[in-house]
Amino acid sequence: MSFLGEEAVLQDRQKLAVNNSVICEILEVVMPEGGANEDSGMLYLYPIEDNQFCLQLYFRLGPDETSVNTSVCSLRFQPSFFDQYPAEQLMANQPFRFDQTTEMQFPVCSKSRTLIGQMKVDANITPFLRSLQLTELAMQLLRRALECISIPFAACQVPACRFLAYESEREKIQDARLILEQNIDLPYTIKELARKVAMNECYLKKGFKTLVGRTIHEYQQELRIEKAKQLLQHEGRSVTEVANTLGYSSISHFSTAFKRITGMKPCELLA
Repeated sequence: MSFLGEEAVLQDRQKLAVNNSVICEILEVVMPEGGANEDSGMLYLYPIEDNQFCLQLYFRLGPDETSVNTSVCSLRFQPSFFDQYPAEQLMANQPFRFDQTTEMQFPVCSKSRTLIGQMKVDANITPFLRSLQLTELAMQLLRRALECISIPFAACQVPACRFLAYESEREKIQDARLILEQNIDLPYTIKELARKVAMNECYLKKGFKTLVGRTIHEYQQELRIEKAKQLLQHEGRSVTEVANTLGYSSISHFSTAFKRITGMKPCELLA
C-alpha cells in the first residue's frame, strides 16, 4: 500500500460489513524499524464521471498500550454514497470538485481514534443494527477528516478516470513513475512502460497525467534535464558527454530539449 510505504508488512486484514455504498477494512501492519509510527490520515478523491466520484480515506494509528503494530482503517465511499446529496451542495465544499483529482493528508484527532476503536469492537447485535452502527461511525470519520483539512489540495484538472477508483491501478501508475526515475538514461516508450507495470497503454497515459500532473514524455524530459544540469554544473561534464550519457540521439536534440525546459543552452550553464 503506497500510503504506508513499500516495506510495511501486512499481518491481518479484516473486512467490515458497512453497507453497499461504504467499504471498510481494518489492517494490522508491521512498519520497518525507524519507519513513521505517528497517527496520520490520507484522503483521495477520484472523479468517476460527471457528478460522480469515489472518495478513499486512510487512518493510520501508531502502536499504543493495546497493540505493538500499526493499525490502518480504510474507508471507501462509493459513488452511490454521494448520490443522496445534491451536486451543488457537495461542490460548495472542498475537496468536492468533480473536475479534479485530489490527494490530501490530514491529522488524526483523538476522537477519530476512538471512533475507529468502536468499529473494531464486534458488538453482539443483529447484522442490520451492526450495519447501521458502522454506517454512523463511517460518516462521523468522514466528517472529522474533512473538518481536519486545513491546507490547499493537490489537484490536477484533467478528465475523470474511472479506473483510478481502484488502489491497485493507482499503484501501477506509481510503479511506472518509479521506473522512470530509476532509469533516466534509458527512456522508456509508453508501450514498454505499460508492459513493465502490466497496464493498458491508454489507461497508463491517462492515469499518469492525472496523478503526476504531466505526461510520461514530459516527466521523462524533466528528469533527464534535471540530471543534465547536475552533470554540467557540478561535475563539469561536456555537453557531448552529457547528451550521450542521458541517451539523446544527438547533441542538437539534447540542446533543443534543454533550452525548451530551462530557457538556456547547455553551454551557457557549463560556462
